[in-house]
Amino acid sequence: MKKILFFFSTTFLILLSSCGEEVPANNVEEYCPTGNLADLHLYLGNPSNAEENINMPNNYLLELDEYAVSYNRDKAIPNWVSWYLSSDWYSGDGNRQDDFRQNPFLPSDWYAPDSESYKNTGFDRGHNCPSADRLCSDNFNSATFFMTNMVPQSPFHNQEIWVAWECYLRYLADQDMELYIVMGNYGLGGDGFFGYRTTISDGDNEITIPASIWKVAIAIPKGDDEDLAAITGQSMVIAIDIPNSQAVADYDWDDSSFITTVDEIESKTGYDLFSNLPTSVQSTLESKYHQTDPTYNPCN
Repeated sequence: MKKILFFFSTTFLILLSSCGEEVPANNVEEYCPTGNLADLHLYLGNPSNAEENINMPNNYLLELDEYAVSYNRDKAIPNWVSWYLSSDWYSGDGNRQDDFRQNPFLPSDWYAPDSESYKNTGFDRGHNCPSADRLCSDNFNSATFFMTNMVPQSPFHNQEIWVAWECYLRYLADQDMELYIVMGNYGLGGDGFFGYRTTISDGDNEITIPASIWKVAIAIPKGDDEDLAAITGQSMVIAIDIPNSQAVADYDWDDSSFITTVDEIESKTGYDLFSNLPTSVQSTLESKYHQTDPTYNPCN
């Protein structure tokens, strides 16, 4: 896939030590990807043709080094978030920052949820691009806490079922795979700690609570190819669609009712999820159901 450069703090340390200078441990630089990262997150396509255009407030594109977002101003949640994942992105000295906050890259006159917007609502501030996928540095991790990366998520959904799937994708990355991931939502109304709701009120503004949350991913052996030829009809594809409800905790994380196809998600959302792939490859991959690794023990 596209070549991304990485740097190691050890290089910096060796250069300094060769000059006879001692470097304090707290000056060790973090290990993170560099290069044209924003393009990497949309390498397989822009599912809704989002643009950084204030005249498209409900399909507004935010391209960060850490992930890409189609933001919906009227719903005050993302339509989808897309990101690239390999073990390089979470290997390093980064720590979870927990600095939930407004995204300063939105137009200044738009309402934007902040760290208190979900307080006492019975819904979690549910990450799209996970915090644990971006631990190569504190700065990369901090970017996952913009509220434009959050949806109101049922606590049991977020903390039990969804985290297991997040860990599963990192498990695949640990097997020397690289993944292209998109997460999104659709529908209206979810079941939180205090019961069913359709919106969260935040002053004069409202945040939409989605009915269902989905994720798709393509996983391929990690390599350095610079085109899409490494992705074929035989590649691994994962598609899940899980109701935004406390009741999902009654099921195993990989229950067959959660596993779906990309075709089915596209039919429910209207998105074109792998538009940069050849049509024949799209057709094959988008109809496949994933079989999870039976040896995998979630988050262990």
